[in-house]
Amino acid sequence: MTVTEDYIDATGGDWDDVIEKAQATSAERLVVNMGPQHPSTHGVLRLILTLDGETCTEARVGIGYLHTGIEKNMEFRTWTQGTTFVTRMDYLTPLFNETAFCLAVEKLLGITDRVPDRANIIRVLVMEINRMSSHFVAMATFGMELGATTIMTNGFRERELCLDVLELITGLRMNHAYVRPGGVAQDLPPGAVGKIKELLQVMPERIKVMRKLLDENPLYLARTQDVAHLNLAGCMSLGVTGPMVRAAGLGWDLRKAQPYCGYENYEFDVPVSDGADVYARYRVRVAEMEESLKIIEQCLDKLTPGPVMIEDSKIGWPAKLALGPDGLGNSPDHIAHIMSGSMEALIHHFKLVTEGFRVPEGQSYAAVESAKGELGCHAVSDGGTRPYRVHFRDPSFVHLQAVAAMCEGGTVADVIAAVASIDPVMGGVDR
Repeated sequence: MTVTEDYIDATGGDWDDVIEKAQATSAERLVVNMGPQHPSTHGVLRLILTLDGETCTEARVGIGYLHTGIEKNMEFRTWTQGTTFVTRMDYLTPLFNETAFCLAVEKLLGITDRVPDRANIIRVLVMEINRMSSHFVAMATFGMELGATTIMTNGFRERELCLDVLELITGLRMNHAYVRPGGVAQDLPPGAVGKIKELLQVMPERIKVMRKLLDENPLYLARTQDVAHLNLAGCMSLGVTGPMVRAAGLGWDLRKAQPYCGYENYEFDVPVSDGADVYARYRVRVAEMEESLKIIEQCLDKLTPGPVMIEDSKIGWPAKLALGPDGLGNSPDHIAHIMSGSMEALIHHFKLVTEGFRVPEGQSYAAVESAKGELGCHAVSDGGTRPYRVHFRDPSFVHLQAVAAMCEGGTVADVIAAVASIDPVMGGVDR
């Protein structure tokens, strides 16, 4: 511990010793690390806090503890293989990562309007299920950080219902690599529609239970109302989007403002609040889950038979999969075609999988309304089979700028609530 005239810099040791030495000096402020090992920073976010008693007078953010090099690694893989990387960025919203990337690639290829309708419907379907699962985690971890264990157990319980459906559709609970340039990896498997309908029946009541636990809970209100206030002007100056800006009174939602994947054909509301505090962000997220249920129901109504991958053999990977002795594989018809029907088809299949398709030279930007805000992908091609550069605008990275504005002047306990209301995932920050 270092003691100066105005500061006590505590870098470790026993907390009682720190307090004792602090009381023996004339120093008035204490600089401490909250994280990266602190439970509420989820092991990979560091906050450097300057404290005057229990009041936080300065808050700085330290990132980089989960750096993966995903964007750089993508330069050494084909465009299709890129989906297996981007899905691991914000690992709570993998399907949004995949869709943003694929929309950018499809813009470069000039095939946006050729993506099958069924593929776009399935994309919307899985993204809205993913939105609910992400929001459940946000509420669950927030409850855990405030000491409300019931909220944590309930939140993760409801999330399992969402992940069960995603696992049935994509084969994996997380990191799906399901959305591909030109469509999706495979069609909905048998029983998927029935499972989704079960989700639609069960989930409204589960959301009501969460509301009963939190909407009017006096302890929850005391910890969240008028805490970490960030008004609309602050949101706009810091680039804040998603539930945070909607909780400040602006109904900005890319699904309405800049529709993609056919969102213009769905009827849903954009929840807005003017509270601009932690509680308002919670209310917006809960309301968004209820709107997601409406969208999912419309997706089922819109599903009609058809392909789920662009019918261009130079771009689209085979998307008719079948269960074989070794698990999932290509359809028997496709295998028969490339193995015995056409030598040219076999050569092309080999080149498509190993080398990948070429993307015309240029650059594009595509954005989706992730569960946390605007998730954008800037893709640059030099005309080859691998990206020249891919860079993401991840909402968690942008929103961490707001930590100082939200935390300074509040208490140490309010810092926990402020960061939780941002709902940052460091996989998206340190990509």
